[in-house]
Amino acid sequence: MEIRQHFGVYAVCRRDDQLLCIRKNAVPYENRSDLPGGSQQPGEDLVTTLRREFKEETGHEVLSFSHNRVYDTFVQEQGQDYTVHHIFALFDVQFATPQAALPQQVADGRNDSNGGSWQPMATLSLDNASPLVLRAVAELTNTHPDPSASRFINWPHL
Repeated sequence: MEIRQHFGVYAVCRRDDQLLCIRKNAVPYENRSDLPGGSQQPGEDLVTTLRREFKEETGHEVLSFSHNRVYDTFVQEQGQDYTVHHIFALFDVQFATPQAALPQQVADGRNDSNGGSWQPMATLSLDNASPLVLRAVAELTNTHPDPSASRFINWPHL
């Protein structure tokens, strides 16, 4: 089976018991909650990617960031004969106006977000969230300290 590698940089923003999520409009996480972020452009460092992707997907500037770490997951979509090895760097992020409105839809042609919202962490699950969100929730709630790669075979389309 073919393994396709993808690397991205993502923001973890917490407000009380909520996590800032964007709604994906592209596979494999289409129609699921995901973290704001995405792929590096050639020559970008991690922080530049974080700042650019966060602005593109939320409309807000990163004010500060901390606690960078790296995880990975393997996702094989239903009906596909390949697996995506998604390697992702996470940063805890504060943005200048966390109470401000988040865009309902981002239609700039540069990203795969349908806007952002604060989601209660208790409602985020395998049924509605990406593996990145699941990892962030596990970290924030101390329910999964194991840093091993997660594996999702026959990942369903929503």
